[in-house]
Amino acid sequence: MDENLKIKNVFTNRNYRLVFFGALVSEMGSVLYSFAVSFYILEISGNNAFLQGLYLAICGIVLLLFTPVGGVIGDRYHRGKIMFLCDYLKGGIIVAAAVMMMLLPEPGAHIAILFVSGIIGNAVSGVFSPAAGAILPKIVEMEQIQQGNAYFSVRSSLQSIFGVVLAGILYAALPINLLFIIVGICYVLSGVSEMFIRYEHVPSEERLTIRLALSDMKDGLFYLRQKKEILAMMVAALFINFFASPIWGNFIPYFIKTDIAPAPSYLFDRLLTPELWSSVFSVLMGISSLLASILISGGKPREKVGHLIVRRICGMAAIIIALTASYGILVSGKVSLNAFLLLFCLGCFLMGFVLVFINIPLNTVLMRVVDEKMLSKVSSFISVLSQGLVPIASVIAGAVLQGLGILWLLIICAAGFTVTAVLMIFNKDIRNI
Repeated sequence: MDENLKIKNVFTNRNYRLVFFGALVSEMGSVLYSFAVSFYILEISGNNAFLQGLYLAICGIVLLLFTPVGGVIGDRYHRGKIMFLCDYLKGGIIVAAAVMMMLLPEPGAHIAILFVSGIIGNAVSGVFSPAAGAILPKIVEMEQIQQGNAYFSVRSSLQSIFGVVLAGILYAALPINLLFIIVGICYVLSGVSEMFIRYEHVPSEERLTIRLALSDMKDGLFYLRQKKEILAMMVAALFINFFASPIWGNFIPYFIKTDIAPAPSYLFDRLLTPELWSSVFSVLMGISSLLASILISGGKPREKVGHLIVRRICGMAAIIIALTASYGILVSGKVSLNAFLLLFCLGCFLMGFVLVFINIPLNTVLMRVVDEKMLSKVSSFISVLSQGLVPIASVIAGAVLQGLGILWLLIICAAGFTVTAVLMIFNKDIRNI
């Protein structure tokens, strides 16, 4: 019998369904919240890009600080229980923020509330993420991991298609505090689903202390150091994310506020508010990611993926260079805002497709080669390594936008991303993944 025919569909697994649909609801809440906060800070601060960048940076730093703690907890306790407790906490934090914003209507108070809730919420997310990222090998067979990851990507793509459209509509139609209450309810509903995840878990006999947690972190770091190819890829990802994240976190909201909103007319202005263009970009990435995820879900996992991943990252660099050049010619040169919007839409579609063919094979290989007992710790350090410079990037990007403008931000991001991609070509460890 053909080997692929032996692989059962992961949706026949009850635990997988609970994780999938729980994450579907909570990530929908996350999409709504991220969309609303990005635009709301710009709205009530007089389009202050630096303040928005500072918010992203502080939240990112907190997430990075708590992710290794989450890695230790995820390898010692039941990962399903960690997930539902964290979702309940995040839901409660966001609902509390909504209530506080109703009681304190001043813009300055709202900014302070968003910063505080963002800090606490990202601390909780730091504990949640390693457990959620490492639960798949606990609940599915090893040969189902790529399929499971592919369906997770399908879910994320559907959320990009429908979630951001819904976010744009709700942001325009509802008060911010009511939108936050809806987000809080999404997290609570996700927690309810995750409460019923069942798998065999052997509790650790040792009581978790600070000293033991530090020792566990040290063990995780030592283990990761032995995996030179993984470490090399994560260092490369550190710089890739440093130069790519400002495009999504800083450029798009600022571009919409400074180029689209003040324009006397723009593409589909009778149908789309300026903010809804952010949804259009995400929807296009979602559609292409969905197509790519469906294509890869039925494929057989490769033993080696490093060479292919490097080539695809170089393709991403080419797309970013093209978009930077088109912005300089079409928008800065005042040739055609509409032409740039069309080109940026095409770029988003292509990048969504390529990202899936980078992330799914890489995640599948990591889950296969890393010892399951170390997976939460290792995934937490991988997350820290790959995202470590993102908070700094957010602050720098905000300052560049305020001082130099959009074109210089795009030039810096394109140049840095391209140099990193070229260096990856010559790294033997990465090619051996």
